[in-house]
Amino acid sequence: MTAEDHGLSHLDPTGRAAGHVARQPKAVVYGAVAVSVVLSWTVIAAMALRGAETRVGPAAAPGDGLFSGFFHVPLPDFAERFFALCLTPVSFGPAGPAAFLAMTAMWFLMAVAMMLPSAAPMVRTYCEIADTAAGKGEHAVHPLALIAGYLSVWLAASIGFAGLTIALQTVAGGRAFDPVLGMAGAAALGVAGLYQFSGLKEACLKKCRNPFGTLFARWTTRPAGVLRLGVEQGVWCLGCCWALMLVMFAVGAMNIFWMALLGLFTLVEKQTDGPLATRTAGAILLVWATALLVVSL
Repeated sequence: MTAEDHGLSHLDPTGRAAGHVARQPKAVVYGAVAVSVVLSWTVIAAMALRGAETRVGPAAAPGDGLFSGFFHVPLPDFAERFFALCLTPVSFGPAGPAAFLAMTAMWFLMAVAMMLPSAAPMVRTYCEIADTAAGKGEHAVHPLALIAGYLSVWLAASIGFAGLTIALQTVAGGRAFDPVLGMAGAAALGVAGLYQFSGLKEACLKKCRNPFGTLFARWTTRPAGVLRLGVEQGVWCLGCCWALMLVMFAVGAMNIFWMALLGLFTLVEKQTDGPLATRTAGAILLVWATALLVVSL
């Protein structure tokens, strides 16, 4: 029996296995992140498929053709109710609270699918610092506390995006998946494009790319402190990416193609140095906004 096993010798095989897992927080958190992202994309894809089934002919939304060849997939009742709340046009009426909660969950799933992979530098850096501390015999808070703080910021942002979605539905009478056209769509793209060139975007992106300084300088062994660190990094991430989320209103809130493209872009943007990717995306969005504005006029 190894020295590592000795402290777990009084446990049954299941307990020893759980103990080994607990002693490998990096593996646990990487696995949890991967599972969360995969599940989020799975639910989003199922919702997009169900939405495409309900829209035919002139009512079809952009991207529905991608799902036309899929067969009908039966879903549990709670999933069907959840999808129905997201897919049905609603306003701030009697059905508003339930629809608002469902819309919040939808935007949060989008945030997990698109933004959590881009938090890899933060997760990796914290795990490396925690491993170094553990090697010195020092206590380290589990990385899941950091991720919980990070996701709490995106949950708060999802509440705002859900309210904006329902407000647009109330004004325009559209569906959640439909793109915002004309002046409103051009405005969303224009804001997103201009923000790519702003100093605030650059400052937030710098913090997202290099989280070591913040995590190391404010290292703490208190769970509440690590949770606050996660919140702080989540705020930097939101400051970096909130405008890009507006693009989803211009292309359709659950457009799978654009979700994947924006998710991939945020991942690349945070992993590479220099302003090239950021400013190229900003230029493309501004050209797109101008073209949409000209067409709408």
